[in-house]
Amino acid sequence: MPEYGTTMLTGLPEHVTIYEVGARDGLQNEKNLVPLEVKAEFVRRLLAAGHTAVEVTSFVRPEWVPQLADAEELLATLGPAPEGIRMPVLVPNRRGLDRALAAGVREVAVFASATEAFARKNLNRSLDESLQVFEPVVTAARAEGLAVRGYVSMCFGDPWEGAVTPAQVARIVTALRDMGAQEISLGDTIGVATPGQVVAVLDAITVPRDELAVHFHDTYGQALSNTLTALQHGVTTVDSSAGGLGGCPYAESATGNLATEDLLWQLNGLGIHTGIDLTSLVATSVWMAQQLGRPSPSRVVNALAIPEI
Repeated sequence: MPEYGTTMLTGLPEHVTIYEVGARDGLQNEKNLVPLEVKAEFVRRLLAAGHTAVEVTSFVRPEWVPQLADAEELLATLGPAPEGIRMPVLVPNRRGLDRALAAGVREVAVFASATEAFARKNLNRSLDESLQVFEPVVTAARAEGLAVRGYVSMCFGDPWEGAVTPAQVARIVTALRDMGAQEISLGDTIGVATPGQVVAVLDAITVPRDELAVHFHDTYGQALSNTLTALQHGVTTVDSSAGGLGGCPYAESATGNLATEDLLWQLNGLGIHTGIDLTSLVATSVWMAQQLGRPSPSRVVNALAIPEI
C-alpha cells in the first residue's frame, strides 16, 4: 500500500486506543449463525493485526441472542488473554457475571441506557431499576479483581424520546463510575450526533476524559467527524468495528458501527499511533466478509481491496 504521508493537528493525542467491538457488537445481530471456528479465527486475526482490546462475546441468555450462545465454547477455544491484551465480555446481570467468572474472564462490561424509553425497551426495566441491577454486578466483579467497563447507550438521541440532554447522560455516567466502572463508553446508538453535541455531552460530564470512550454509529455519515471532535476534547479511547460490522435495529438504513479501517486511515494520516496494522486488518475484514457472504461496508476496505492473507 502506498504511503501518503501524515500531517498532525494541534490538540490531538499522540496515541489512541481502539477498542474493537466487531466480534461481539458486530456479529450479534447476524441472522445466520457464524460458526465457532470462524469467530475464533476472527478474534485471532484481530489480535495479530495489533489490537490490544477486543470485546469477544456476551453472556446473555442464548434465546435472547442466539448468535452468542457459544460464549463459553468460544472463550475455551481462544484460551486466556495474552499478557497486556484486553478480551472483555458483556454481562447483563449477575448470572452473566457468574458465567464469565467460571470462564476465567478478567474484564467485563455492563450496558446501561441514558434514556427511560430505551431502558424499558431493551432491559424491560425503568432507568433507575436497571442501575440497581448493575450495581451488585459491578461490585461483585470488582471484588473478584475484574476490570469493569460501562456502556451508556442513546447518549445523543433516542428513537422514542428524541433529543437527550447532556445532563441526563452525565447522571448515568456518574452513577456507573460511582459503582466502580473504570471506563465508560458514550454510545451514539442511532448515529444522530454531530460535533457540537459531542462537545456539549463531554463538557457536562465530570468524569476524567481518560476514563471515557466514544462509540459512534455512522448512520448519517458523522462518525469520523464526531470521533475527531472527541479526540480534540481529551478522549483517547474509541470503539469501532472491523469492516464496519454491525447495525442499529433502532434506525432505518443504519450503516452500523464506525469501521475500524476508516478510523485507522484518519488516525494514521494524523500521525496518531494505535499499534494496529491497517493492511493486516483490511485483509481480516475481506476474509470476514467472505465468511458472511457480503461485501464490507467500510470505505477503506473497499478502496484498498487487498487479497486475503
